[in-house]
Amino acid sequence: MKYSKFTKHNPIASDYKKAIMEVTDLLLRKNYSIHTQKSYVYMFTLFLKNVYPTPLHTINNEIIKKYHRELISVHQRSISYQNQSINAIKFYLENIAKHPVEYIDLDRPRKEKKLPTVLTAAQVAAILKVTSNLKHRAILSILYSAGLRISECIHLQLQDIDSSAMRIWIRNGKGKKDRISLLSPKVLDELRTYYRIYAPKKWLFEGPNHTTYSASSIRAIFRRAKKKANIHTPATVHTLRHSFATHLLENGTNLRYIQKLLGHNSSKTTEIYTHVANSMLTDIKSPIDYI
Repeated sequence: MKYSKFTKHNPIASDYKKAIMEVTDLLLRKNYSIHTQKSYVYMFTLFLKNVYPTPLHTINNEIIKKYHRELISVHQRSISYQNQSINAIKFYLENIAKHPVEYIDLDRPRKEKKLPTVLTAAQVAAILKVTSNLKHRAILSILYSAGLRISECIHLQLQDIDSSAMRIWIRNGKGKKDRISLLSPKVLDELRTYYRIYAPKKWLFEGPNHTTYSASSIRAIFRRAKKKANIHTPATVHTLRHSFATHLLENGTNLRYIQKLLGHNSSKTTEIYTHVANSMLTDIKSPIDYI
C-alpha cells in the first residue's frame, strides 16, 4: 500500500503513516492470514485517506459512520465490503489506539439472506465429462468431492491425501483451522493416474517451477467447462462446494457431519443448505394429502 498522501512533513501525516505501519506489523505478529492482512491494511488506509487531515485522536464513531454511509450512498459498496472496512478500523481502535469496547459502537449493515446457488448432480457430472484435460478434471473433481474452498485446493500437499484412511487433510484452512474431508475412491483413482503423468513434487496441483497453482487459473478452468457443458446457471468454483453440501444432505447425510466436513463453526451456517435441498423438499407432503 502506498502512503503518497501521507508523505508531507507534518505531524498528522506522520501519525497516519505510523498508524498504518502499526496495523501492518500487529496483523503479522498476531499471525492473521495473508488475505486478512492485505484486506485490513487496504481498508484502513482508504479510511484514513478519506478522513485526512483529521487528527487521529479526534476520530470518533460519528466520523466512522459518516464514512460508511458514503460507502453505501455514493460508492454503492457491498455489505461484505462495509463489514471488512469496519473490521479493519475496529482492529486499529481496539488493538493500537486501545479504546474501550463501549467507545467502539459501530452499526453493521444487515446481511442479505440469499440462498446459495447449487448445481444439480447431473450438471456437475456434465462439467466433469467435458473437462478432457486430466489435471483440470482432477482439480474440479477434488473441489466438488471434498467440498473444498479454492484456497484450500491450491494449498493441498501430496502428504494431505491419506489413501489408507480415505480422507483428505485440509490444513490451515479458513480461520487457521485444520479439518478432514472425504477422499472418494473414484477421485483417488484419478489422482493416481494424474500423479503418474504430472509427478508433482510438493503441492498436489503445481504451477510453473513447482509453485502453487493459481486461483485465477482454476476459475478459468471452471468457466470454460461450464460453457462447454452448456450450463447457464450462474455459478462459480465456490458453487461446487455448495453443491457438495446440498447433495450430501439430499442423500441423507446428517447435518452435523456436513458441518464438520465444511469446517463451519456454527450449525446455523450449514443449515442454509436445507433450503436448497430439492429432494428433501419434494419428499414433504402437504397436510391436505393426508386427509
